[in-house]
Amino acid sequence: MPQSHKLQLSKKEMKQYGYQVIDTIVEHFHTEHSKKPVAFASRDEMDTLFKTEAPENASDFKEVLDFVTKEVLPNSNIVSHPKSYSFVPGPSNYVSVMADTLATGFNIFSGGWAASPAAAELEIVTMNWLLKLFKFPAKKGGGIFTSGGSMANLTALVTARRQRCGDDFSKAIIYLSDQAHSSNIKAIRVLGFKKEQVRIIPTDIEFKMAINKLKNAIAKDRLEGLQPFCILASAGTTNTGTVDPLNEISKICKAEKLWFHIDGAYGAAAILSKKGSQLLKGIEKADSLTIDPHKWLYQPYEMGCLIVRNHKWLSQTFTEKPEYLRDIEGNTSEINFYDHGIQLTRRFRALKFYMSIKTFGLNAFKKAVTYNIDLADKVEYLLRKSPHWEVISPATLAVINFRYNPISKSFSEKELDSINQEISRRIVESREALLVTTVLQNQVVLRMCLINPRTTLEDIKETLLLGESFAKEIV
Repeated sequence: MPQSHKLQLSKKEMKQYGYQVIDTIVEHFHTEHSKKPVAFASRDEMDTLFKTEAPENASDFKEVLDFVTKEVLPNSNIVSHPKSYSFVPGPSNYVSVMADTLATGFNIFSGGWAASPAAAELEIVTMNWLLKLFKFPAKKGGGIFTSGGSMANLTALVTARRQRCGDDFSKAIIYLSDQAHSSNIKAIRVLGFKKEQVRIIPTDIEFKMAINKLKNAIAKDRLEGLQPFCILASAGTTNTGTVDPLNEISKICKAEKLWFHIDGAYGAAAILSKKGSQLLKGIEKADSLTIDPHKWLYQPYEMGCLIVRNHKWLSQTFTEKPEYLRDIEGNTSEINFYDHGIQLTRRFRALKFYMSIKTFGLNAFKKAVTYNIDLADKVEYLLRKSPHWEVISPATLAVINFRYNPISKSFSEKELDSINQEISRRIVESREALLVTTVLQNQVVLRMCLINPRTTLEDIKETLLLGESFAKEIV
């Protein structure tokens, strides 16, 4: 039992503890397909399990670890499970998990060059990999790893505001579609923009930003003496995987001298596949681009990323010169990433991306992304051949939306909404799969996001059969 005020275990105890942790993680990776992906618990149940006063005295470390393994881990959804289809799953990979363990174990500070030249260098190296992948300028381009897409989008909009508006943004106007991710609205609110400064542009029948309506909105704002400064496009919306018309939007931004930000947190990684790169044409024309490696680049949480066409935009926006950092500024080639974003204290996120790419090779990631896109196409084919299911939004960047609507019976729209909501509820309550609904064209639909490379067509067939069985009970 640990007694030291130095917060240490013995070498023998540390090894014993570590082996048990690693064994638990390995067993989880090896057996997760056989587990239930959904966890249920009420606040009262969780309080009964966990609510205690902070203990004054030490406990046996093995007992604490056993308790966490038995009670904490099973009471969380398994987002890397092959039948976790909802929201955006987190497939992760074991090499990156171990890389995170190393980075955390050594408690590496990844804010400035002086604290860890290797951490800063690996962030530069991996950032250059991404700049090349998205065809951003090799010499001028730059970026930063963040906690996730939300922080990357916030960082991008702070930079855009500084570069286009300076200190006065009272008349600044930003444009985004009705399918844009909610993190962007949150970022806009955090930055102090008023509701009147935000233009939500309707989407067309394919859920893409309507270009003519965008042009009309900009023209109207100009005539009213306002200052359009940024268009925010989506490269893979969360709802449908749709990509806005990036080339057309880039032309508008160039003509109107607007900042072009692309939120590719979900779909940008699809550029690794042939079909995805076709859909993402024009992504290289963005001023700033959000990517989320902890989604479709198979990294564990937390890891987002922002890349920009000119790294100076970041340093011009975020650099501060407090007295306590004056001795570690270094030279201009030795990047201090705390000058490129919001965080001063930063964890070593680049290591997991670096180690997983080095271990598996970029080609393996390309094959995995291609597999996901092809799998969604096969699911669409399967649904269209079925007398029970109707495709509402076709497979796009591994997202597909559908609903139960059998050809043998006729239901009102209200009844169909109720049936599909109930199918989702029963599937989730069965804990066999995580399959929830969204709303498209005022219809309640089931949505699958298929970015897990370990999800099989058989997994999906089993889930659809389960849905059909519940539907028969419902109707």
